[in-house]
Amino acid sequence: MREAVINPIVHADYSQIGSPLRVDIYDDRIEIENPGILLPGMTVEDVKQGVSKIPNRVIARVFRKLDLIEQWGSDFRRILDEAEEQNLLEPRIKEIGMCVRFTVYLAESMATEVSRTSKEQVTEHVTEQVRPLLFCLKTQPLGRRDAMVYIGLDSRQTFVFDYLKPAIQAGLVEMTLPDSPKSPTQKYRLKEPV
Repeated sequence: MREAVINPIVHADYSQIGSPLRVDIYDDRIEIENPGILLPGMTVEDVKQGVSKIPNRVIARVFRKLDLIEQWGSDFRRILDEAEEQNLLEPRIKEIGMCVRFTVYLAESMATEVSRTSKEQVTEHVTEQVRPLLFCLKTQPLGRRDAMVYIGLDSRQTFVFDYLKPAIQAGLVEMTLPDSPKSPTQKYRLKEPV
């Protein structure tokens, strides 16, 4: 987590006045968002492989001298390795508008979080895609667009086929208007166990 928080400080675009660094803590994950996009020529895959371009060399040098970072490009690779060692979902990095969002998934068991859903049902049917959908529906029913924003998806087709349909087929999610599946006011909620 130290690396995940320090990295956005070093890589933020401080010319975006009024765009703060944000750390959002959810039941299943921590999202760290910093202003600025990946530098030209950089891709998310490059970052995962340890390629690094430092936009703020002075900040990076200070953090290095304070032993808060080790060497250029090793931080994200270390985060991925640690997540794998801890059997966590792979952390995700994504450009959203003029920001970069880094998501670290927590080890919290889904079975303890979903209201009154049996442990066997959750662990048997929850996939990497279904898990974030269940968490976003935990507090209230949501429409498709709101759920997509919460999860960080742009593609409606991906949301429907990889997230929503598997959750409905597993009996974990239901429509609030089952008689009008295409209604513009349709929302989805966690299904109460029978």
